[in-house]
Amino acid sequence: GTFEQCLKLGHPLGSTEHYVIYGSSNGLVCISDEILNFDSPIHIWNPSVRKFRTTPTSTNINTKFSIVSLQFGFHPGVNDCKAVRVMRTNKGAVAIEVYSLRTDSWKMIEAIPPWLKCTWKHHKGTFFNGVAYNFIEKGPIFSVMSFDSGSEEFEEFIAPDAIFRPMELCMDVYKEQLCLLLDFYPCEEEDMDKVDFWVLQENRWKQLCPFVYPSDYYDGAIGISIDNKL
Repeated sequence: GTFEQCLKLGHPLGSTEHYVIYGSSNGLVCISDEILNFDSPIHIWNPSVRKFRTTPTSTNINTKFSIVSLQFGFHPGVNDCKAVRVMRTNKGAVAIEVYSLRTDSWKMIEAIPPWLKCTWKHHKGTFFNGVAYNFIEKGPIFSVMSFDSGSEEFEEFIAPDAIFRPMELCMDVYKEQLCLLLDFYPCEEEDMDKVDFWVLQENRWKQLCPFVYPSDYYDGAIGISIDNKL
């Protein structure tokens, strides 16, 4: 509201290396390396009280995977904070692990759906109500993969036809619904640009009115704020 700095924070271990926030919930922040590796330390951090927990090393995997994505958030159905990491080998094998803050342990997901057992590219996703969403590219097909960290169920939602490239694309949550923001197509109004906008309703994409703004106004969509503003 005021755009004033509240706290001046640094890495809880004092590290000077670049690090990234991979999700936050109820005052807890998940941070790890900017470039994720299988052995990257993952910290669950409470900046308000300056305390943190480092997740244990997984004992589930004896193959060195590269981490494709890491997401963190709260699952209201199981009343627990979860971290989800998707990993793969250079041969295309996929593995998914879920960390529970309550038990302080990792669990390997055994049942991977057939449509994930293929070559695909990952793009940035989001975490909402215990579900990790990832935008994936399988050849010419763009879709959203969802994984419920409580029920451990997967779903796939094919993206709208207008989305054919990952650039200028952002995924977030709008009014308790998953949304896609695409800053690509020109605006019909002179000296204006637009961000096209879809929400996922009843497992189908619904296009809403785009966000329209002056051409020199900003440089790219970051996401949706908690009061549903771009």
